[in-house]
Parts: sequence; C-alpha cells; structure tokens
Amino acid sequence: MVDRIRTRLLPALLTALGVTLLAAGLLSYTTPVTAEPAGSPIPTLEPTAEPTQAPLITLPPLGSAPPASAEPTRDPDAVATRVRIAALDIDLPVVRPTGTALDYPWCNVAMFLDLGQPGEGRATYLYAHARDGMFLPLLRTSGKKQKGMIVEVWTSDDQKFLYEITEVRRDQRDLDDAAAADHEQLWLQTSEGPKGTPGKTQVVAELLSVETAPHAEAHPKAKPVVCG
Repeated sequence: MVDRIRTRLLPALLTALGVTLLAAGLLSYTTPVTAEPAGSPIPTLEPTAEPTQAPLITLPPLGSAPPASAEPTRDPDAVATRVRIAALDIDLPVVRPTGTALDYPWCNVAMFLDLGQPGEGRATYLYAHARDGMFLPLLRTSGKKQKGMIVEVWTSDDQKFLYEITEVRRDQRDLDDAAAADHEQLWLQTSEGPKGTPGKTQVVAELLSVETAPHAEAHPKAKPVVCG
C-alpha cells in the first residue's frame, strides 16, 4: 500500500497542483524575444536642449596687433642737452653756442654745431675738448674698442636718443660727410693736439631707439668755464 501511494498517487497529486497554479497565473514560462519584422521603422529619440552655458570670451586672432597709438608730439625747437658714454665715463651737459667769439669750446660742457638736432633725420654734431672729464677718452681709446659702444643723448623736450658707435675717424679736416648726412646720425668731435692742431677725431654713431626720459635727467645743471 505504501509503495502504491509513493509511486502512483503522489506524482498524480503534484501534476494536478501544477496545472492549477498555471491556470491561476502564479507560474509562467519565459517567452523568447521575437525579432521585429523586416521594414519596421527604427525608433528615433527626440533631441534634448543642451545645458545653458556662459558665453565664451571672444579673443582677437593670433598675431593681431593692438591699435597703434599716436606718436608723442615733439617740440620742433628741441635741442640736445646732455651726452653720455657710460663705457668711457663721459657725461656732459650740452649747451648752445652763443654765436660770438666766446664760442671757442668751453670746458666742463659739450657744444653743438648748427647742422641738426636729434630726431630731425640729419646729423647731430657735438664737440668738446680732449680733457679729463670731457671728450679725452675718444682720443685715448682705440677705434676698435669704441665700436659698438652706446651713446645716450637727451633733448630739451625730455627725450633720450640711443646711438651705437660704428666708426672712429682720425685726423679729420672737414665736416663734409656730417653736413651731407641724409639720415639720423650722431657725430662727436674732439681735438688731437694743442690749440691750432688741424686734425680732429670724429666718432660716428647710428640711431638705435628713442624713449621718454625724466625731466631731471634731460636737464643737467651746466657750469661752463671759459678755457684756452
């Protein structure tokens, strides 16, 4: 009897219970996914708006130059007021000749000839004695060593002109080349011997740059002395 219940009656009861659960929807089989028929439309997604961002800063194109600024207005009557060659320990006020017999070069200052002034596109010609504290180093220093040295010249309208020495001429007897200059140059002159010696030393320099200078730098106190 026990074997009959175990082998026949119990499986029948379990089968009947399974059918009942299926009917009640408590059990289910996984249904395989079926492919969409050919030609079915592909679903599309609606675009979403991008998040709001701060506007980018617009920069000028690379290599763009800033607007050119106007050149500073220069005094048409400006004249040289100071000359310095730091490498030779030369630093002198520059004064205007008086136009009289007293214009024989004074001591303690340099003077200028009326050829041109810095910024006029011609030669500026400055001269001074070959004495200590004046232009003596131009005479005693070889031309080779002087080449490449920087000469600074200040003007009465507070500008500083930088020149580079390019040539040193010895035993010169005239001003022809300086007077004929067709571009910005600086010429420096000093004596080569006692009063009456005809030959002079001339130093030629070419313009490098121009910049604004403090008023005090451009207006040193000149103390000329009449010397023979």
